[in-house]
Amino acid sequence: MRKLLLLTSACILLTTCAKNPVTGKKELMLMSESQEIALGQEADPSIVAEYGLYDNPVLQNFITTKGKEMAAISHRSKLPFQFKIVDSPVVNAFALPGGYVYFTRGIMAHFNNEAEFAGVLGHEIGHITARHGASQYSKQILAQVALVGGMVVSEDFRKFSDLASTGLGLLFLKFGRSDESESDEIGVVYSTNIGYNAHMMGDFFKTLEAIGTESGSSIPTFLSTHPDPGDRYNKVHETAVKYQKIRGVVAADLKVNRDSYLKMIDGLVYGEDPRQGFVENSRFYHPEMKFTFEIPKDWQVVNSASQVQMAPKDGKALMFLQLESAQTLDAAITDFVSRNKLTVEDKASVTVNGMPAMALYGIQTPDPQTGGETLKLMAYFIQYNGQIYKMVGLTANADFNIYFNNFQTSMRSFNKLTDASKLNRQPERIKIVAAKKTASFQQIMTDNGMTSDRMKELSLINAMTAAQTVEAGTLLKVLEKK
Repeated sequence: MRKLLLLTSACILLTTCAKNPVTGKKELMLMSESQEIALGQEADPSIVAEYGLYDNPVLQNFITTKGKEMAAISHRSKLPFQFKIVDSPVVNAFALPGGYVYFTRGIMAHFNNEAEFAGVLGHEIGHITARHGASQYSKQILAQVALVGGMVVSEDFRKFSDLASTGLGLLFLKFGRSDESESDEIGVVYSTNIGYNAHMMGDFFKTLEAIGTESGSSIPTFLSTHPDPGDRYNKVHETAVKYQKIRGVVAADLKVNRDSYLKMIDGLVYGEDPRQGFVENSRFYHPEMKFTFEIPKDWQVVNSASQVQMAPKDGKALMFLQLESAQTLDAAITDFVSRNKLTVEDKASVTVNGMPAMALYGIQTPDPQTGGETLKLMAYFIQYNGQIYKMVGLTANADFNIYFNNFQTSMRSFNKLTDASKLNRQPERIKIVAAKKTASFQQIMTDNGMTSDRMKELSLINAMTAAQTVEAGTLLKVLEKK
């Protein structure tokens, strides 16, 4: 045994000493480059399934073109970089080991020029080239920390296999302050090297701070997955000045490209897209899939492309709705029970608002190695419109009776959506307008039909104050429903 431990230790020592491609320093590393690439390739489908891709060929072509241009001058130009826009309203950008970079449509809506985008692009590529994700992953393996993220509930529920995903967990790797500072510096270098004014990156951090202050933040956001290393605004500006001096360029000669960027995002979906589901008066509606169900009062809701999650504020219970891939109700239940290693207490054929369904009650006992509470669940499998919808409610075994009515009421409320006002609900979109006169930002917004209750939000997405003077002809963002 002692010989085996010594051999294992020797192997670890041989594989953990790696040179950082950016700094040249030796660092702890349990992953080879090929493993990084494989990890990104494995996680990418989970990211796409969870959030969906935003369908905008012009914007996608833009980020791919700029991404490849920047990747080519990076410290790891041979990685198979990919750049994608995910269909989420939150303001975030993130990267996975191996070259996968994602921007939400939410962050694309908040950029006001190409240079801001380029700075954040450089920051995310910097995380990859400096191997921050791989390093953090290595540290988490050593600490035996489970890679599960995005839940709105307590730790015990994260062991439920339907909600656990390594790919999604990687999205929530939190880098340390030193990694963030290093990526900020790399972002300045990379964006400058492809001709952009890196001072705009510093300005965008002010926008991010304002968004966090105004909204109170929600997960995932740029600031929650990218902890602030300090006074980013000043540090980025100082770094930009120093690097521009090294390169022998001046800020005025570097690209900002405000108007071209704003014209590109004209028509971009802004905020939650009701076509993909929305909550109103404690009911969830999905216009595209034409279903609705009741949500327990005061429960939190997280809606994504792959599932709807609901939980009380104390996080002691969880409900979620997903589509099942099985073709029959019996097959869906059999697969569900097997996959989650459930002990079935009862199951029965039922009808939910005229739709054939099956109800299941079961127990999931904790893994002896990982521990945790015994969970009890209720699940309804409902056949509707050629598909099988699975609604699951789970909580600690001792608390099941407390939440029984919540679970059952929501599941039995699943119904066809026929209300035209809900079926025809349209999202807000960004509309780019030119100021018709020189006036205050607030006055121009008012002239374009924007109401006073939206002024703070409009100030945030335009990075302008209400009293700021705007010259005639300046392009600005307003919001409209088409």
